[in-house]
Amino acid sequence: MRQWVGRPVRRAWARKRCLMPQHDGPTGDLSGVRFLTIAEVAAVMRVSKMTVYRLVHGGDLPAVRVGRSFRVSEDDVDEYLRRSFYNAG
Repeated sequence: MRQWVGRPVRRAWARKRCLMPQHDGPTGDLSGVRFLTIAEVAAVMRVSKMTVYRLVHGGDLPAVRVGRSFRVSEDDVDEYLRRSFYNAG
């Protein structure tokens, strides 16, 4: 049997921090912000959960880590979709 030697391989996206910008002024009051799960974001955007995870890990979609899961503010999803519109023609 072969024995593992060396450091474990870490993916580059696992080291990135997913930061949530402050909402409602400099105090960072998030009481009025509605947070969505990755599955809810995927349903709103009509994409797979893996696509949402890629957006979060790539830094394109801000998220908050809660335990082992992520939460994305509804405002950030709306803003991402607004920025992503493309006029063809």
